[in-house]
Amino acid sequence: MKTLTKAEEQVMQILWDLKEGVVKQVVEGFGESKPAYTTVATVLNVLEKKGFVSRRKIGNTNLFSPAVSKTEYTKVQFSSLLKNYFNGSFPKMATFFARENNLGMEELEEMLKLTENELNKENKK
Repeated sequence: MKTLTKAEEQVMQILWDLKEGVVKQVVEGFGESKPAYTTVATVLNVLEKKGFVSRRKIGNTNLFSPAVSKTEYTKVQFSSLLKNYFNGSFPKMATFFARENNLGMEELEEMLKLTENELNKENKK
């Protein structure tokens, strides 16, 4: 899976939230700092070529929807981060984030509890 540029990722975040939408809805999703309509349209076209977005024509309107789920993309990016920056070691990565964010024992225990609950859910499937 290809990596998204910052602009592409911003558009995808909005589209993941919308589930599907036209260019105008994506532009509105930027809030105060709205990019130009044509810029968003161009980014959506690039995302379609990369396989991240699908387009459905309804009359004269293009309706865009994510072709890649946020979970799929997150999984690939997280795995890449783990491999490229922490030599594939989750404990090294967790230690880095704990140190950088000044996490205390209570927060680390909460993280461990959440992880344990998620693993138990997976095992029950």
